[in-house]
Amino acid sequence: MSDRLRIDYVEFASPELEETQKFFADALGWEFIEYGPDYRDIQGAGIGGGIARAGLRAPLIVLKSDDLEAALSRIRAAGGRITKEIFDFPGGRRFQFREPGGTEMAVWSES
Repeated sequence: MSDRLRIDYVEFASPELEETQKFFADALGWEFIEYGPDYRDIQGAGIGGGIARAGLRAPLIVLKSDDLEAALSRIRAAGGRITKEIFDFPGGRRFQFREPGGTEMAVWSES
């Protein structure tokens, strides 16, 4: 097992979720699983992805880890600033952080 974190998911934000979903479906051929009124899981994009109903922001790059607590410790030790502590979501747990240059990212685990 490698301790390398890999890009696993890209989460887009849109204040106009339905319009963004329709655009991605029409223009890119993607399909979606709806998780409530504020989230769509993207299917068929080549990498996992989703759309969250939220204000405009850069896409959130999500890394995958087999050991979420160890990843959290590594991120902190390397100078990352935790912006959301570990929380549960359907399918696993994750946390979010900003690297020293300001890019927000997340790390998730199935357990």
